[in-house]
Formats: sequence, C-alpha cells, structure tokens
Amino acid sequence: MTTFGVEDPASLEIIAQVPDQGPDEARVAVDRAAAAFADWSRTSPRHRSDVLRRAFDLMMRDSEELTGLITSENGKSLVDAAAEVGYAAEFFRWFSEEAVRPSGEYGEAPTGGVRTIVTHRPVGVAALVTPWNFPAAMVTRKIAPALAAGCTVVLKPAAETPLTALAVGRILSEAGVPDGAVEIVTTTDAPGVVTAWLSDDRVRKVSFTGSTGVGRALLHQAADRVLNASMELGGNAPVVVTDDADLGAAVAGTMIAKFRNSGQACTAANRIFVHNDVAFDFVARLGAAVEKLSVGPAIDGAAIGPLITQAALQRVTEAVDFAVREGARISHQAQLPEAPGYFFPPTVLAGLAPDATILREEIFGPVAPVVVWHDEDELLELVNDTEYGLAAYVFAGDIGRAVRLGERIDAGMVGINRGLVSDPSAPFGGVKQSGLGREGAREGLREFQETQYLSVDWS
Repeated sequence: MTTFGVEDPASLEIIAQVPDQGPDEARVAVDRAAAAFADWSRTSPRHRSDVLRRAFDLMMRDSEELTGLITSENGKSLVDAAAEVGYAAEFFRWFSEEAVRPSGEYGEAPTGGVRTIVTHRPVGVAALVTPWNFPAAMVTRKIAPALAAGCTVVLKPAAETPLTALAVGRILSEAGVPDGAVEIVTTTDAPGVVTAWLSDDRVRKVSFTGSTGVGRALLHQAADRVLNASMELGGNAPVVVTDDADLGAAVAGTMIAKFRNSGQACTAANRIFVHNDVAFDFVARLGAAVEKLSVGPAIDGAAIGPLITQAALQRVTEAVDFAVREGARISHQAQLPEAPGYFFPPTVLAGLAPDATILREEIFGPVAPVVVWHDEDELLELVNDTEYGLAAYVFAGDIGRAVRLGERIDAGMVGINRGLVSDPSAPFGGVKQSGLGREGAREGLREFQETQYLSVDWS
C-alpha cells in the first residue's frame, strides 16, 4: 500500500507516513462497519455509555500525548491544543450520559382505541468527514453521538491531520469499541473515498464538517440516495461592539473569537463592527493586545502558530494585500519569527469600507478587520448581508440590548459578552449556507437516529 507524508506546518518537516487508501479500501471499511452494526446497535444503552465514559478517561489519561500530536501535525499553540483535547474528550463524557437517557412517547390516539408508541432507532452506518483545524474535537463530536445512538461509523480525517484521528481510534478500541464499529480511512483521494461511501446503500448517514463549497457538492450526492445528511459548513462571524460595552471585556473576547487557533476556525470572528463612539479606543486596545502576541512554533511556547499550508498562507496574504489596495490600513501587527513555517503576523485592519471584499470572505487566518458603525438598523443590515450564518458575538453593557441584538442576527449561535460559543452540552450549528443539523446536546444524538412509531390496537 502506498503512503503519504504528514507535514509539521511549523517546521515543514515530514513527521510521519500513513496509508494512502482509496475507494477499494473505503468499501472494505463499510463491509466491516456494516458487519459490526448488527451487534453494536443491539447493545444496551448502559454498555455504550460505559464504553464512551472509558474513552473519556483514556483520552484524559493521554492528554499530554494528544496535545503534542495536535501541535505537531496542525501547528496550533500548546495552550490551544491542550484546550482542544479537553473539549474533545468532553464529547465522550457528554454522550456517555446522553446514551442512557433515551426518550420516547406513549399516548392514546385522539380517536381512542389505539396507543401510539414513539421510539428512536440508530440510523445505520454513518460516514463521517472531518477537517484539519480541530483534528481531535471534530472527530469526537461526530463519533461520540453516533456510537451512543448505536451506529457504526467510517471516518475520513483530513489528510493534513490524520495522526490525531488514528490516536482517537486506538483509544476507542482500548475503551471497548468492537472491531469494525469505527473504521478510519486515511487518504489523499477524499473525493474517491467519500463518493464510494455515499454511493453504498449500506451507508445511511453522512456528517461533514468543512467548506460550504464541498458541502454543497456532498449534498448533491446525498440527494441522489435521499441520504440523511448533517453539514457544518463555513462561517463569516461578526463581532458587534456597542457604545456602552465594557471595552476590556470586548477586547478580551474578540482576541479569543479571532485569534484562537490562529483564526483557523469556522466560528472565528471575521468582521468586527465597533460603534463610532468607542472605535478609536477599541482599536488601540485591540492593537496593543495583538502586538504582544508571540508567533512561532508551539515547542517555543508561542501563542500563535502557523497556518496549515503554503496555499493557506498565500490566500491570507493576498486577502490582506487586496484589502489594503481597497483602502484599508494595517494599524497593528505582531512580529514574525525567524522560522521556516507557514506563519502570518496577527494583523488589525482599520479604515475599511462596509463593502470591502475581505468582509465577504471567510479569512481563516489571524486578521481582524474593523468597521465603524453608527446606526443600529444599518449595522444589522451589514451583519446579516452574507450567505453564512454560523456564529456571531455581541458585546454590550446592557444585557437586554445585547440579547435583542443577538436575536436579530442570522446565526445559529451567538456569544453574548464572550468570545466562545462551543460547548458539548449546546447545539452547535448554523443557518443559511453555514449548514444543516446540529452537533452536541440532545440534538447531536438525534442526528444519528430515526424516529419510528408503533400504532397499537388497544380495543
């Protein structure tokens, strides 16, 4: 079997070789998952819960090793990687608890003489496709509810970051997940592998996290088989700072929302709208915080790591260059290290027109464009003038005002006076072209179940 190399984006060194599998191996993976489904789907909720709880314990046991693995293949800082491991493990714990809380309904039909029983069954073999930016959390956020529901899975991790997924697979095996229930296919031929899965009648679910463009293509394929599909796609998250906001808290929250994982997150702040009365002070404070950011390899303790590839670095560089040509100015920037990796300096852009091109794109890098606003209705028109609707952030002194603004923003998740929205106990997902379905919470379990009702003669 051929292999492909996994690159450390901070050093540009090849740190491992993994199997480069194709459609044939993808079909074998479905063979194994389909064979395992019959037994795993019939296990008791308590057994599935115990297995997932052991996976949580084992993941926490191996947290230091996993943190190092993530920084090596993804490049994110040690702080970000350690936080991701903890967040990822929580999906095993959360869904271990949800597994033993199955819900259903029982009642009398309105006409009488009939009882209705509503239950939820595992959907079947699920095909999971995960991105590189959160190589642990995106895997556990899908695998945990699938296993809790009684499904078996075939997983294709991103070619840039397959090592963390393989490590999670080993943890699941040690926790007691039976052979075949979680099949991981590493590949550089993502279209070939995923097409093999979506054209296989035994696959009854696809769950994808990635770009909106790829998500649209997968939905076209899924439509041919009327396949159950969950899509967590791109974002263009706004940050709104009102004139009565606590600027210290707003800057701190914006730093998290923008620069976590070097801005390489679908929930990352992409457009920062600041009220005219506080814009000068806000930009000065944000800029000072940005200039203090250390950039470099995780091994050096840097806060900001590299972008994932040379192509990503070129794309972000070109986006900033074009924004400057359109009239924006670079007001603040961090220093770049003398290192070979794909590093881009954390940057604050000021003086942008509301229709600047960079405000309409998902930057996926450590660039913070600031736009000044005056009128609330005009602000909301700008905020909602996008095809995306994943996350948003509002900072305001009056909590009632903050919530009212949040309710008028077209987004599936809104952080109120905080720069984080992700939590295993909350439904993660977006509206418009940011996706379909939800991950986490009770909704995350439902994504891997089908509803069945029994109509029982009671005469």
